[in-house]
Amino acid sequence: MRVSAKKLQNFKRDIWKYYSKNKRDFPWRRTKDPYLIVVSEVMLQQTQVLRVVQKFTEFTKRFPTFKSLSLASNSEVLGLWQGMGYNRRALYLKALSKTVENELNGDLPDSPDELVKLPAIGHATAGSIVAFAYNEPTVFVETNIRRVFLHFFFQDKKQVRDKDIIPLVKETVDKDNPREWYWALMDYGTMLVKTIPNPNRKSRHYIKQTPFIGSNREVRGAVIRLILKERSITKKDILTNLPYHSDRLNIALEGLVKEGFLKKDARSYQIQ
Repeated sequence: MRVSAKKLQNFKRDIWKYYSKNKRDFPWRRTKDPYLIVVSEVMLQQTQVLRVVQKFTEFTKRFPTFKSLSLASNSEVLGLWQGMGYNRRALYLKALSKTVENELNGDLPDSPDELVKLPAIGHATAGSIVAFAYNEPTVFVETNIRRVFLHFFFQDKKQVRDKDIIPLVKETVDKDNPREWYWALMDYGTMLVKTIPNPNRKSRHYIKQTPFIGSNREVRGAVIRLILKERSITKKDILTNLPYHSDRLNIALEGLVKEGFLKKDARSYQIQ
């Protein structure tokens, strides 16, 4: 897609103008510590910002470094993660921290190609980490960035692919200050979703999130919370204490054991 230089210039002017008056302040925007940036980016995956703000502070106070997180027990990590959802992200963060400490001498890579080899890190997250931690002009697309470019450049299009957006992201990224440029895009994208019909519906990658209530995620989360509270509990007591059908609980327990969340002995379940 070809866009005139003037239109791109006006686009950048509008984004910076909005940001100068409306920029948001978050704890992870006050640091360049790669560890803190990693934690914030993983937490922000599929979780509302306001929920992350409180949990980020609690989590990083208890685990302030890759080393401290790598040495923590799964029970500690999952216990502190409660309220965030998608518990596997907590264990991915711990696994990532172990890799950084044990295989990378405690130093987080500054290359997206290297970062994607780590647990919990996809291409968009790798790009954002490098931009925010190292202020490098990487090119990536996430939900809010996608929303902004769809709104400005693809208003009459449908089923837009990210590979159609990427060239525009690359052409407009601020090479001197990519860190704040991406913050500006994300802030503008957050404003858009509150004021107009969501432009992301034009994306081929758009997936409407399924309701949490009644989902398998809800059942799994309830199981983990109960076992964190009791430390060790029999299946009979799990079935007694949780208001879900036994078939659903059995499926959840089997999955959690298989995925390494839980361990099972002859009589009971515990956090792995």
